[in-house]
Amino acid sequence: MTRQELEHVVRAAAGITGEAEFIIIGSHFILGKFPDAPRSLRQSMEVDIYPRERPELAELISGSLGEYLAFHNTFKYYADGVGPDTAVLHTGWENRLFRFSNENTRGAIASCLDPLDLAYSKLAAGREKDLDFIGELCRHHLIKASALISMIEQVKDAFLKKTMLARWQIIQTKTITKK
Repeated sequence: MTRQELEHVVRAAAGITGEAEFIIIGSHFILGKFPDAPRSLRQSMEVDIYPRERPELAELISGSLGEYLAFHNTFKYYADGVGPDTAVLHTGWENRLFRFSNENTRGAIASCLDPLDLAYSKLAAGREKDLDFIGELCRHHLIKASALISMIEQVKDAFLKKTMLARWQIIQTKTITKK
């Protein structure tokens, strides 16, 4: 996916919902802050998005711009309407959002997760593709390992903290074996 395609999704979501601001919580946050991000970080054709003020309209986004629908079949990318509880996020994530708006979004605002917040949420989810994505963020120096570890160390839930640290070790092991 490209930045222009992400802007198209934001513009279409605004047109369908009548809302002016959206939160992007999936991997395409990268295109908000880094429009020329490495290809390995923009493989997905799905944008996880919801209206900031009216997250209940996310179903309308999925029902209009979702996978296998006309929008997806026409443009080869799609929107997955999600909600604020879709991802496990670190305290204060809303203060670190990166916002963009331009003529391609027709004034709609896209607020994208900070790279560290996305890495944190992907580490909490723990799917193999999530761990690989975090490894790519590190490889391209878009996050600092020490900052992510600091976030993990603040986790109050002992089981989640232990799980996230174990997943971090898996990422480190994969990185070492790729060298």
